[in-house]
Amino acid sequence: MTSSTETQITTESGNRQNIFPLEAQPQLVENYDGYIEDAEKANGRWAMIGFIALLGAYITTGQIIPGIF
Repeated sequence: MTSSTETQITTESGNRQNIFPLEAQPQLVENYDGYIEDAEKANGRWAMIGFIALLGAYITTGQIIPGIF
């Protein structure tokens, strides 16, 4: 019968159990084709959504930022 300490992964110093035995391998992505254009489109769309939300809040409450101004 095997003991439980033989199947556990331990650290270098002492005989403590390592709770993070596996590390994720980093991946290098070198393909940035279209990244800037896509980021600009996303930024513009989020800005439009924010502007519509600002107008909606102003129309419904009469305040620019409800609860503050």
